[in-house]
Amino acid sequence: MTPERIPLDTLLTGRAVPYTRPGSLSAIAKSPRTGSLEVGPLGLLDDEQGDLRVHGGIEKAVHYYPREHYAAWLAELGPNARLEQPGAFGENFSATGWTEWNVCLGDRVRVGSVLLEVSQGRMPCWKLNDRFAVPDMALRVQQSGRTGWYYRVLEAGRVRAGDVLQRLERPFEEWPLARLSGVLFSREVALEEIRQCLELPLVPSWRRTLERRAEHAVVEDWGPRLVGTPPAGQNPR
Repeated sequence: MTPERIPLDTLLTGRAVPYTRPGSLSAIAKSPRTGSLEVGPLGLLDDEQGDLRVHGGIEKAVHYYPREHYAAWLAELGPNARLEQPGAFGENFSATGWTEWNVCLGDRVRVGSVLLEVSQGRMPCWKLNDRFAVPDMALRVQQSGRTGWYYRVLEAGRVRAGDVLQRLERPFEEWPLARLSGVLFSREVALEEIRQCLELPLVPSWRRTLERRAEHAVVEDWGPRLVGTPPAGQNPR
C-alpha cells in the first residue's frame, strides 16, 4: 500500500554549470533550499537544467528521488561522498515513503499549493557515471529500477520543505513505475506488454520508443545515453 501522505523532507535546486566533458553543462549538483519557492509549468523557478534536449521541460518539470534508495546504494557502492546528503541524483524533491514500486503513472499529488502529476520514470544517462565516478552507474540505476521519476505541473503555486505530499488520484493503479520501466528497460521485445503500455498516456518520447520497438522488433541502442562520449583518457565499459 502506498502512503497517501508523506512529508517533503528536502527541496533542492541547482544552476547549470560546465560539467565533466567538453562542451557539456549540468545542473545535477543541487542544494537544499529553505523558504517558499515558486513552481511553474517548467518546475521550480530557481532551478535549471544543463541540456534542455533531454532534461527539463513540461514533462520533466520536477524530479523526485526516494531518500530510502540511498541506503541501497551505500550497500552496493560502499562509502561515497555523494550519498552523504540529498541531491546526489539531481533531485528536486527528497522524501521517504514513496518508491517506483508504489507510485503509479498518472498519480496526482498536491504539495503546498501545487498540483503535480507523475509523468514518467527517469531514464538514467552518463552524467551519473561521472558524478559518482562509477563508470557504469547509469546502467546500475537502470537495472536496479531505482531511477526516481518526474512530475508535470498541473497547477502552479508555491512549495517549501516540510510541506506534505498528498496523493489525490490514482487512475492507473495497475501501472506502478517499476512495471512500466521494466518494459522500457527490457532487452526483449514483448509485444503484448508493449501494446498494453501504448494504451497508457505516455510522454511522447516513451511512446515513440515503444512504437519503434513494436514496428521493428528490436530494442534501440542504449549506449549513447548510458555511456555517451567518455572523458579524455577513459574507455567506455
